[in-house]
Amino acid sequence: MLFDNDMMMFMSNNNESKNKITDLTNDKVGLTRGNMFDSEYKPYKNYNPTNINVDNMLLKLYELNFALIDINLYLDLHPNDNEMYKMFKKYANEFEEVKKMYENEYGPLEFNCVDTNTYEWIKNPWPWDKNGGNKDV
Repeated sequence: MLFDNDMMMFMSNNNESKNKITDLTNDKVGLTRGNMFDSEYKPYKNYNPTNINVDNMLLKLYELNFALIDINLYLDLHPNDNEMYKMFKKYANEFEEVKKMYENEYGPLEFNCVDTNTYEWIKNPWPWDKNGGNKDV
């Protein structure tokens, strides 16, 4: 059997997981320190994470993707936590919205994005070329 009885009891215990939704930080802080849960964050010695003060869609996608991965790991151990699953769906919807905005402005994010009528993966200019980048790099 994949899980023994002790593990199944741990997974079904929902008392501890009900407090996790209030323990959740936002996606920006989560990416910066590498953990979405305040009570689980243990800084290394005297290290203070650097706050990234850039406002762009690609960074927002990274933040949302990190939040989705971290909450997904939590849901692997607590599959019955409906409140956390609602939060996961909220982040997933926001990720899709920001991804669509990014792709509308800059083109496909991944080569397998085939929502357009033409193959746009190699279409110039690239996102970094639009703001005065060097095409000869």
